[in-house]
Amino acid sequence: MPKNKNILVTGCAGFIGSNFVPYFLDKYPEYNLINIDLLTYAGDLENLKECETNPRYKFIKGDICNRELVEFIFSEYDIKGVIHFAAESHVDNSIKNPGVFMETNVNGTFTLVDVAQKYWMDKPFTYKEDYKDCRFHHISTDEVYGTLSLDPEDLFTETTPYAPNSPYSASKASSDMIIIAYNETFGLNTVITNCSNNYGPKQHDEKLIPTIIRKALSNEAIPIYGDGKNIRDWLYVLDHCKGIDIVYHAGKTGDTYNIGGRNERTNLQIVDRICTILDEKVPQEKSYKELITFVEDRAGHDRRYAIDASKLENELSWKADENFDTGIVLTVDWYLNKYNK
Repeated sequence: MPKNKNILVTGCAGFIGSNFVPYFLDKYPEYNLINIDLLTYAGDLENLKECETNPRYKFIKGDICNRELVEFIFSEYDIKGVIHFAAESHVDNSIKNPGVFMETNVNGTFTLVDVAQKYWMDKPFTYKEDYKDCRFHHISTDEVYGTLSLDPEDLFTETTPYAPNSPYSASKASSDMIIIAYNETFGLNTVITNCSNNYGPKQHDEKLIPTIIRKALSNEAIPIYGDGKNIRDWLYVLDHCKGIDIVYHAGKTGDTYNIGGRNERTNLQIVDRICTILDEKVPQEKSYKELITFVEDRAGHDRRYAIDASKLENELSWKADENFDTGIVLTVDWYLNKYNK
């Protein structure tokens, strides 16, 4: 029987990674996944409870900036692929404390890709014999493209120039550039995916959708930035995981693929929909909509993001299985279960 292939995944105690790991382990019995995660506030091993006893899954607590540790993992487990999720990602936190974002998102990505290149390759454009198929997949965000006009025809594509506006998006844009450089300079087999706003089970409580649900259930004011008319394109997390899977296996070396849900909503529409669902599922005397409160807008708050995922759909036959109306019901049900309502 052929030996299983060891893939290093990073930051998978967080939201997207913890949805990806069980999906990937279940789909590919020929892979072992080694997960390195520092378990900062956004990482929670509870998110991976269902994988703990899986013999093809290994968790290592550690920092992707720790080069010695990353080198040890590559040699100890003979890593043959990397899927890199680990990132500081909350824009509000990047405004308060940008340094952490530069360290993890820029230096951490550099450490990983540099170790991979040296472990897999003899010299630029020459892979070692046993590592010819090894690929580095970098997970990024649509926020690197900046903000869009309100014209619905105006969408981010893979050729949209980078124009990051927050310390978070600047750090992610930097990490993308590092990956592109390693492909161009060394011939490293890399792919990048830039996704729109994810939602679904296991998202950290600080993010918009869990905050709306949590505050509503606690009968607290539901805070909405500014006028609530900022627009995001929402992607159900499992659809994102399926997109990553397709790009990792079939994406063209050196290419970028945008993954988006084609589900543009203002923050007001999001909160209205969630409150309507909660009014049906856990009714109170008054509608949850009465808890909506407008708060001072976030600094540098991009007005609109929306992704054109045509390249991924046309070239690699990906399509989202959930639209926002189906995905948000699944999401609310998961949080109601979490909060035992």
